[in-house]
Amino acid sequence: MAYGTRGDLLRHLAEAVESVAAGHPTRVAVDGPPAAGKTTLADELAVALRARGRDVIRATVDDFLVPRVRRYRRGEFSADGCYLDAHDHAALNRVLLDPLGPDGDRRFQHAVYDHAADTVLSPPVRTAPVDAVLVFDGVFLMRPELVDRWDLRVLVTVAVDRTVERAVVRERRVSSGTEVERRWRERYLPAQQLYAVAARPTERADVVVRNDEPQRPVWTTRGR
Repeated sequence: MAYGTRGDLLRHLAEAVESVAAGHPTRVAVDGPPAAGKTTLADELAVALRARGRDVIRATVDDFLVPRVRRYRRGEFSADGCYLDAHDHAALNRVLLDPLGPDGDRRFQHAVYDHAADTVLSPPVRTAPVDAVLVFDGVFLMRPELVDRWDLRVLVTVAVDRTVERAVVRERRVSSGTEVERRWRERYLPAQQLYAVAARPTERADVVVRNDEPQRPVWTTRGR
């Protein structure tokens, strides 16, 4: 176990990325529950890698959601629906992870869905340099459909009550605190419990980051 400043953590993660010898773009998963801080960490890691001269592709699982009518077919507060129905993993593999993988042609799309408009997207196909890094954040990234696609797996964790507190602050402009807390406690957090049982992400992660205090993170690195 190690601890230090935010900068120490970012240097460690950047060095972990640079230690991967893949022969194709390095695919980095930044996994974790909602409001754990994974998007912020992924953004900062992308900046750190670019400062080291790496070409970074930044993408998120939120751009691989399925349309709302399918996402909530079990109900708005369904944990099963959150874990089983929310994301298009087949499309994620087909247009992004597999093209950047060992047998891919490096021609990729970074998104298939526009969350704000609830509509399908088809952005232009781009070609990644062979030494590019994909930094991809989101929930459930080490589930069976995805776990073998990553070259480096980072799991961001935080105390349950801390995620709820952060969510209430983050979403108070669009939802009441009561509604946000209900969504977290009935949908998102139970879905994370389903994920923990089904996928055991803590065991599969290469780096586990405890992010309760973002400026004083604690992390554990496991041998691959």
